[in-house]
Amino acid sequence: MASLAGTKSGDTKATWKSYFSGGAVGPFLGLVALCIFLSFTSETFLTLRNFLNVMDQITVIGVMALGMTLVILLGGIDLSVGSVLALSGMVLGYLGNNLGWPFAVGIVVALVVSALCGAVSGLMITKLNMPAFIATLAMMSIARGIASIITDGQQIVGFPDWFSNLAIIRHFGLLSATVSVMIVLTIIFYVFLKYRPAGRALYAVGGNPEVARLAGIHVERATLLVYTTCALLSGLAGVILSARLDSAQPSSGIGYELDTIAAVVIGGASLAGGVGGIGGTVVGVLIIGFLRNGLNLLHVSPFVQQVIIGVVIALAVAADTFRARRR
Repeated sequence: MASLAGTKSGDTKATWKSYFSGGAVGPFLGLVALCIFLSFTSETFLTLRNFLNVMDQITVIGVMALGMTLVILLGGIDLSVGSVLALSGMVLGYLGNNLGWPFAVGIVVALVVSALCGAVSGLMITKLNMPAFIATLAMMSIARGIASIITDGQQIVGFPDWFSNLAIIRHFGLLSATVSVMIVLTIIFYVFLKYRPAGRALYAVGGNPEVARLAGIHVERATLLVYTTCALLSGLAGVILSARLDSAQPSSGIGYELDTIAAVVIGGASLAGGVGGIGGTVVGVLIIGFLRNGLNLLHVSPFVQQVIIGVVIALAVAADTFRARRR
């Protein structure tokens, strides 16, 4: 009996870790504790309406965080995601509103432009041997500048109703189309990283690029594809944000790169690369979403919220450093 009980306990522990790989068990318990605390301090926190509102609010960061997870797994960083988001929205708005192109075509072009931004960053990293920090910092400035040039810094407002309804209408009274897209993408990337050889290869590259290269993994190609994918998802996030706001602004996405990186790191990913996962990223996104939602419900000043979220990010990075030392 004791042996049987021990086996079941071990299986349960292994299953738990399989769902929350990359050191995300601690953040998950923190998420549970946060929800319990907020449920006692706010009467409206544990309501379906509030939960659906949080899901709407985290969609943009959630989509961006999927791409950032791949980048951080490689041991890289992408500071351009917020600017690429803004560029995507401005390209979409300019083509659809100012030039009168079919809006669906504008969405496709906006995503292509976003992917090109990521490809350029990837080429600067792989071909010019530029540090990812510098390459994406340059792309952040370039993309933001182009977004402002398109309309000379003016916002674009008034999109088609069908487009705005993607973020407004909740099908079956629960999920909007934009939230559904985030959920589907999350499942796809979870399966990719956990079960596909190309996904598992990213962990090898992040752990030791030279060993991965000797093992037959095309490190440069993987890096290029990852940065392109990250930028593509940032462009998609820009389309989603434009639908939510019914407008596009060149100043959109300022500071989003910090929230995106924070969500991935809070979820247990290591900035050194090779450690992390989509399950942990989901937990990190939810922590940021529920934390901001709860602070708003408690009428905490936005300035104090910045301090609190900064402390959470610092604690997450400290935990990552502690895990690295133990390894």
